[in-house]
Amino acid sequence: MYDLAAFWAWAEFAVRWLHVITAIAWIGSSFYFIALDLGLHRDRALSSGADGEEWQVHGGGFYHIQKYLVAPANMPDGLVWFKWESYATWLSGFALLILVYYVGAEFYLVDPNVLDIAVWQAVGISVASLALGWVLYNTLCKVFVDADQTLLMVALFAVLVAMSWFYAQVFSGRAALLHLGAFTATIMSANVFMIIIPNQKIVVADLIAGREPDAKYGKIAKQRSTHNNYLTLPVIFLMLSNHYPLAFASAYNWIIASLVFLMGVTIRHYFNTMHARKGHPNWTWAATAILFLMITWLSTAPMFQDEPREEAMGAELRFVQAEGFEEVHDIMLGRCSMCHAQEPVWQGLHWPPKGVMLETEVQIARHARAIYLQSGLSHAMPPANLSWMEDEERARIVAWYRAATGG
Repeated sequence: MYDLAAFWAWAEFAVRWLHVITAIAWIGSSFYFIALDLGLHRDRALSSGADGEEWQVHGGGFYHIQKYLVAPANMPDGLVWFKWESYATWLSGFALLILVYYVGAEFYLVDPNVLDIAVWQAVGISVASLALGWVLYNTLCKVFVDADQTLLMVALFAVLVAMSWFYAQVFSGRAALLHLGAFTATIMSANVFMIIIPNQKIVVADLIAGREPDAKYGKIAKQRSTHNNYLTLPVIFLMLSNHYPLAFASAYNWIIASLVFLMGVTIRHYFNTMHARKGHPNWTWAATAILFLMITWLSTAPMFQDEPREEAMGAELRFVQAEGFEEVHDIMLGRCSMCHAQEPVWQGLHWPPKGVMLETEVQIARHARAIYLQSGLSHAMPPANLSWMEDEERARIVAWYRAATGG
């Protein structure tokens, strides 16, 4: 029998894999070129007219790298462009957003305890907010074009804090932090697509036409690239946060997300300063540690716990009323709820793994798809089958889920 749920699970896995691969490529090239630019020796009179140079050794070979402040005298052959890594990362990330949060909006995006809105409204807010992020950021860059760049970064941080709070008032905790990451990643990728690459194409066109390129295009592109450099680490944290309830399932999740951006700045400041051969500002590690301790405290003071609702809603009702639910409910209580409870009784657990609770009918219905995939089709749960779930019980889970979905 063709299993649609299994297909979507594998589709999600494939897109997530692609997203991670392309993100590694983009982040790697971004970090490399920022470090390269900061480490160039600019105190040498180079016959080529380049602004700086550096010798590097890697993989058994030596590399002699030179950078031209604006452009070389003539257009070189075989020019390599670094853009597809960024585009592929954003496109795969948005595809993953659709697969997980739009298709599964009733479970992952909308939380009636936060804001009771329709799925189409939630998806609309999601898409509109990503576009708004670029408009706000690009406007700030233009307004502060001649100002102190530190002032611009402060203004950008204020926008990120405001959006962090906004998302926490609209979406589930998991979706709120994920969307803040997508909001930031959209700005970063748009920087490449809308500013950096177009500016570089203008310079290339001038070279081909025999005109002297304007230095302002390179300066603007460098500004946006630097911003991306400081935003990268927080985006990675936010993308990983959906696996850690201590990050998203807290009443202070928007403050946690805001502090993560400050940690990104302190960490990148250390490495950027070191690569520029301006010393080792070790104070940044102390600042980062303090920020992280603040985050860990906020995550547990107190934990945000949804009160069980008395009645099932929407898709949940379909699973509660499906044939075999009573048996599955008993299986969950007997095999899973010792860990997946508001107050776990399994030794060493102080909160439910991944924030998943399987005590009430509604909670079990809300996690029907995950139960089906991890305990029905596969033996992922219980881990190492510590509670001795039997094959017959797994078969009942499969039958119940398929009865509810018509699969």
